[in-house]
Amino acid sequence: MPENLYSMGAVLMDADSGRVLFSKNGEESYAMASTTKIMTCILALEYGKPEQIVTFSDTAAVQPDVQMNAKAGEQYYLKDLLYSMMLESHNDSSVAIAEAIAGGVEKFTALMDQKAEAIGCRKTNFVTPNGLDGTDDQGDHCTTAEDLAKILRYCMVISSKAPEFLEITGTPVYEFREFNGKRYVTCQNHNALLTSYEGALTGKTGFTGKAGYCYTGAAKRGEKTMIIALLGSGWYPHKSYKWEDARKLLNYGFDNYEYKFIGEEQWNLEKITVVNGMEPAVSVATDAGRFSYLLRSDEMVQCRIECAEQLQAPVEKNTLVGSIIYELHGQIIEQFSIYTTEKIEQSTFRSRVRKYLRNIQDFVLNMIKK
Repeated sequence: MPENLYSMGAVLMDADSGRVLFSKNGEESYAMASTTKIMTCILALEYGKPEQIVTFSDTAAVQPDVQMNAKAGEQYYLKDLLYSMMLESHNDSSVAIAEAIAGGVEKFTALMDQKAEAIGCRKTNFVTPNGLDGTDDQGDHCTTAEDLAKILRYCMVISSKAPEFLEITGTPVYEFREFNGKRYVTCQNHNALLTSYEGALTGKTGFTGKAGYCYTGAAKRGEKTMIIALLGSGWYPHKSYKWEDARKLLNYGFDNYEYKFIGEEQWNLEKITVVNGMEPAVSVATDAGRFSYLLRSDEMVQCRIECAEQLQAPVEKNTLVGSIIYELHGQIIEQFSIYTTEKIEQSTFRSRVRKYLRNIQDFVLNMIKK
């Protein structure tokens, strides 16, 4: 296991399954600084349009450093400001984007909270779109390392705008002009892992006096993609602590986890007794099949079957009657359905007569054929 991490909260996550592979205080809440901007970016991509023109308000123009130093009234394309925000971490661009997308910062942070809840974040509260420290009725601007990893996973894997997100955050240098062409801006990516760690895909740094140095990022090697989230990874002047922790976590993931195939069994399921049916039992089948899962060499996946012992007629075809469940450390990682493959009528006087007549008809037809 990774040891001696500087970060107060740290998580390593499998991007494919969302499983947490390592956690240090992963469910504890901390300030998150500019790692906030990954949520601002994905919402802008989902709700806005690249060629949308964004006008800087008085509020946006007076945001503290780091800033693009845009003046109130200046206009830029939304797509350009996303690079400004994600590469240089400009706080003024973040507010301008929030105002353009939702009509105001408070309305935008409400969207951020809604998205966080939908993603499955349990202890995240957004107060600002740029990560500057703040407080509202729900509490401080904060997240957990686990929630932050979930948000990055959404941005780069689940969202329909994941390709655009990865393109922006993986760009080393980006240049653009003000809408009217008067001002020229150059942005350089501050994610050091992009040029120093094999397979690095994306990431976002952050720092405030309260949050310390923070980082969330991801890297891919072969079929494995690892996500990391680091909160409170040292304070000034220890800017390098987060990079040391990042490499330590990523190396641990790539070195100790491999994909293994699960579900090699051939399932020959027994029939289920049918009470008061025209047939005594019904045939069942399953959609269970082989799947791969990222595991350590010492981890074993357990399998169990939950299935009805009997059914009450009538029984329809494709009725769900149970599940084949695969578990790891007591958590369900995959589940397959067990279902009926035929219809069984209820046994009544009328249904028995119909069956008797069908049997006679079949007998007669067979005699004629002979």
